Amino acid sequence: MSYVTPPNNPSDATALGMGRMSDIGDRAEPQRDESQAMAEMPRYRCHKEVWALKIAKLELDVTLAVAEDRETTGGAWITPDEEGYAKFHVPSLYVAKHAPHEGGYYVVYPDGYKSYSPAAAFEEGYARI
Repeated sequence: MSYVTPPNNPSDATALGMGRMSDIGDRAEPQRDESQAMAEMPRYRCHKEVWALKIAKLELDVTLAVAEDRETTGGAWITPDEEGYAKFHVPSLYVAKHAPHEGGYYVVYPDGYKSYSPAAAFEEGYARI
């Protein structure tokens, strides 16, 4: 049995006979190429437990840095929607990778990985416990 590693670059998908990949929101969805047959990708159901806070306010540090006459960290400050949680900073790598938005969720997985999820996707996939 052989295994194919999913491509890191969307253009690599065509070389693997997977058709072109196009970004649709936060997902990459295969585009059918008439010259290549393609089966539906396997589907999965989520059963993970995570910690998450809904983002009420997102302030990019660059905006604050200009107002405070200082250099920016490139990160952002998140104010949670839930009561009892203080505003906290996320680094520039988090902001660049996840592009968080107000109304979405700051998510922390059991292994410590920090992510962002749009509200609709998060609320469809998770129930508060």
